[in-house]
Amino acid sequence: MSRLSFTLILLVGLLTGALGALLLRPEAPTVDQTQVRALVSEMLQKQADATKPVAALDPAQVNKLVEDYLLGDPTILTRMNQRLADQKLVAQRKAQKDQLDAHRAEIYDDAGNVILGNPNGDVTLVEMFDYNCSYCRGAVPDMAALMAEDPNLKVILKEFPILTSGSVDAARVAVLVGENKKIDYWDFHQQLFAQRGEVGADQALQVAEKLGGNRVELMLDMNGKAATDALQKSYALAKSLNIGGTPTYIIGDELIPGAVPIDQLREKIANMRACGSTVCPAAS
Repeated sequence: MSRLSFTLILLVGLLTGALGALLLRPEAPTVDQTQVRALVSEMLQKQADATKPVAALDPAQVNKLVEDYLLGDPTILTRMNQRLADQKLVAQRKAQKDQLDAHRAEIYDDAGNVILGNPNGDVTLVEMFDYNCSYCRGAVPDMAALMAEDPNLKVILKEFPILTSGSVDAARVAVLVGENKKIDYWDFHQQLFAQRGEVGADQALQVAEKLGGNRVELMLDMNGKAATDALQKSYALAKSLNIGGTPTYIIGDELIPGAVPIDQLREKIANMRACGSTVCPAAS
C-alpha cells in the first residue's frame, strides 16, 4: 500500500472518530471546523507516537484535508448539531420523567388535591396556579373546554400562591372550600378568577359565602393548620420539581412551565393515550 493511500485511510478514520467524539461532549453546544481540526490533530499526534508511518505527516496538510472534507459537505456540521441537540433533549426528558416518577405520590395521591373531570380518567392533567396569575385566569376557559369535550380526562388542581400576600389568603380559603362538600369548588374557582383587580381574602370569602359557605367559619379556619399544611406541601413539591411560576402543568412524563395553547394540551393528552408519553416517536 502506498504511503499516500495509507495516509488518506488513516485521515478518514481519524475524522470519523473526531466527529463522533465531539458529539459525545456534553459541554459543547455547537461544533465548528476549528474544533474538528484540533481534535483530529490531537488524535493524529497520539497515533504518531505509536505508528512511525504517520509521524512524518504535515499538520498543515492534515488541516487542509479536513477543511476540504468539511467544505465539500457543509451539512455535516448542521447534522452534527442537530444530532447533539436531539441527544440532549432525550436526556433532559428522561431526567424530567425520572424526577416526576420520584414524586408521583405527592403529585397524584395527595389528600388535598382538588379533582375535577372524570376521577377515573385514563389521562390526568395537573395544574399548579395562583389566583392573581393573569395567565392562569386565561387558562380557565381552556380547562373548562377540555373537561367538556373529553369525558375521560381527570384534572387535578393544586394551589400554588406565589405572587402576592393576597394570593396566599385566597389560596387558604380555597383549600377550605375544596374540603367543604357543600360548596362546588369548580364554581368557586371560576368565579374567583372572574373577580376584578387583585384577589385576596375578601374576594375569596365573598365568593365562598355566595356559594353556600359560612364566612365566619372560613375566616376562623383560613390560617389554621389544614390550610397551612396544604400550601406547604405545594411549596415543597414545587421546590423538588424546580417549579417557579404559574401556571405549571404536569401531564404524564412532562412538566410544562407557563401557559400553552389549548391545542398543544390536546395533542399531549392524545399522545399519552396513543403511546404513553406526551411526545410519541415519529412514524418510520
